[in-house]
Amino acid sequence: MSDPLRPRASLRTAVVWEVLKDALDRRVKAAGREALDVLDTGGGSGKFAVPLARLGHHVTVVDPSPNALFALERRAAEAGVAERVRGVQGDAHGLFDVVDRDAFDVVLCHGVLEYVDDPADSVRNVVAALRPGGTLSLLAAGLGGAVLARALAGHFTEAHQALADPSGHWGAGDPLTRRFSAEQLSGLVGDAGLEVSAVHGVRVFADLVPGVLVDHEPGALDALLRLEAAAAELPAFHSIATQLHVLAERD
Repeated sequence: MSDPLRPRASLRTAVVWEVLKDALDRRVKAAGREALDVLDTGGGSGKFAVPLARLGHHVTVVDPSPNALFALERRAAEAGVAERVRGVQGDAHGLFDVVDRDAFDVVLCHGVLEYVDDPADSVRNVVAALRPGGTLSLLAAGLGGAVLARALAGHFTEAHQALADPSGHWGAGDPLTRRFSAEQLSGLVGDAGLEVSAVHGVRVFADLVPGVLVDHEPGALDALLRLEAAAAELPAFHSIATQLHVLAERD
């Protein structure tokens, strides 16, 4: 049987899946239960939630979009895991209007902090949703990766603006409100009372390599996946990653 956490031709999520899979295995052993309670804040249509449910875990997805939650319900049903996936409308700011505190073994906060008004408040909330000993998986856009990408695309003014802006915002056409450095994300997590166990750079090279090189060169995809995995753990590459992944534990 294929590994449901193995990304299918996806350079965008490979590193996160591998880190998350290892963290889940450790949490299962520590909790003494095969099925964990997982909260996916901003989980949308279930890109992470459904594969997690296929592993046997119980996943609650909190997302502000009714359309995304409808797609989540459909995806979970098609995967045969509808009984293990619950979608509720809400956001990180009002998280405890829809879920309980201290109720989850693992919390995913992926692609949320780039949009919220108060990232520190959102991190405190997702941390408060964890049980003692629980694990936080935090994924957010990296500042340096955006600067590099804009510069390599020839948008030098936008690259400079992103570099100078404390939020990493490059202009009116920027779809994100803010981006982060690894130090900023680790600081938010630490201030919320968690101990950071690992920081990984995500999509260090994947967004910079022309697709034609990956699609038509034999073995190129696997080689690039291996390169991404190797670079992800090296702090020197965190500053140019498109995204940053922080793994942390609650005492």
